[in-house]
Amino acid sequence: MHPVVLDGGLATHLESLGCDLSDDLWSARLLADDPGVVRRAHLDYFRAGADVATTASYQASVPGFVRHGLSPREARDLVRLSVTLAVQARDEAGHGLVAASVGPYGAYLADGSEYTGDYDLDEDGLAEWHRERFGLLAEAGADLLACETIPSRAEALALARLLRETPSVRAWVAFSCRDGEHVSDGTPFEECIAIFAGLPQVVAVGVNCTAPRFVPELVGRGAAVVYPNSGESWDAANRRWLGLADPVEFGGAAAGWVSRGAQYVGGCCRTTPAHIREIRSRLT
Repeated sequence: MHPVVLDGGLATHLESLGCDLSDDLWSARLLADDPGVVRRAHLDYFRAGADVATTASYQASVPGFVRHGLSPREARDLVRLSVTLAVQARDEAGHGLVAASVGPYGAYLADGSEYTGDYDLDEDGLAEWHRERFGLLAEAGADLLACETIPSRAEALALARLLRETPSVRAWVAFSCRDGEHVSDGTPFEECIAIFAGLPQVVAVGVNCTAPRFVPELVGRGAAVVYPNSGESWDAANRRWLGLADPVEFGGAAAGWVSRGAQYVGGCCRTTPAHIREIRSRLT
């Protein structure tokens, strides 16, 4: 198959458009406050060469919105709206697919645990927590689900359970990884891939929100969908990003991931339409 170009960091681009994403709802807050800018961000990525828009539902959940004062009905409507906005952008662009983002439980906690898997819920609890939003997104009109930034074996098993319950729903699954061999909780990456081996509706398993230096080894271990961070690191003491986020360098790296076997490539945090444009240029 020809490689599929994913979009880049949605929150990163929204911030470049002047949005304040400083609260714990992150980009999901804009579903209520400024849905038009979310639609514009999706359209910018399509125009940069992306084949897929990933919705602004990563941090969106019914309990998360209710915690901020919305009713359960209003919260469900906003989860569905995340798909509607991406579909509208896709239709205006005239091409592409929409992947509904199923972010990890740690995104709701907003405590960084999507990079550790250090949760207060076990597999059963995670399946129940994901169930409502998973169903809302599965029925909202997206082409597939993007189960992403998954840090642990337990959360992978919970999502596999929900996928078995909805065999008509297509999805990809992407893990956050601590290195080139393990997902964030220390489980071997290949063991996590094996969880989804018997699910034909899973189009790809891979990694996102991971340092790009680990991607070549992870592709060698079976990652077919890869959209890492830019490669910068956060200096918490001085509240600034360090390192080079060069789109040309990132695009060259992405072409290398494809040559090693990756089938879906894009970017996550701190990547922009410029990075996606460079990937498209390299692959074309």
